[in-house]
Amino acid sequence: MIKELNLKANLAQVGEEVGLELGTQMVKNYRQANPTDVQWYLIGREIIEKILAQPGCVGLKFYNAYNEVGEKTLVYVGIDQNGKGILEYSVVTAEGQLNKEKGIVADRIRQGVRTDEATGIDDFEWTTD
Repeated sequence: MIKELNLKANLAQVGEEVGLELGTQMVKNYRQANPTDVQWYLIGREIIEKILAQPGCVGLKFYNAYNEVGEKTLVYVGIDQNGKGILEYSVVTAEGQLNKEKGIVADRIRQGVRTDEATGIDDFEWTTD
């Protein structure tokens, strides 16, 4: 029970930097095991910032999903300190009225499947200047 409470108390701290070497190895391991699966997802800063700006948002939760045409995708929502999705929240209007706003449930990512074999360009390359 104490461990569970600690996890809930620190949701904003979930995640850590793993570094270039370990990150590269982790990606290579996945690609070798799943060569035809989606290899990456791209989500723009603007939607991430909108989600994180919701009152009480401490992080994002990503769900594997299929879009309207059956393609693998991600649906993502903001979460509160208890790990609950922010699907609705209260706001005070300029007139002092309390209103409910819908939380953001997002999709519309870009994704990639594999390295371009014609050019040899790998999407998992970083410039280390």
